[in-house]
Amino acid sequence: MKITYDLKANAAYIYFIESQVVVPVTRAYPCDPVEVDGMINLDFDAEDRLVGVEVLAASSKLPKYLLDAAERLDVEGG
Repeated sequence: MKITYDLKANAAYIYFIESQVVVPVTRAYPCDPVEVDGMINLDFDAEDRLVGVEVLAASSKLPKYLLDAAERLDVEGG
């Protein structure tokens, strides 16, 4: 599992696949933003396996320690 975080966009992505494996997302399921008080998208591959989760407004949805440990996308060398 790998987690990336972009502080400027306040968006995180949780990968459930090996980082060196490229798996195209063929279907995204948006969770009800009212029910989860934000936007969370579940990404599936062609075989309908969950390959990742996109979390917008990540700082209010994920624990700080998880975001602190995530690979940063908004800084040089992230």
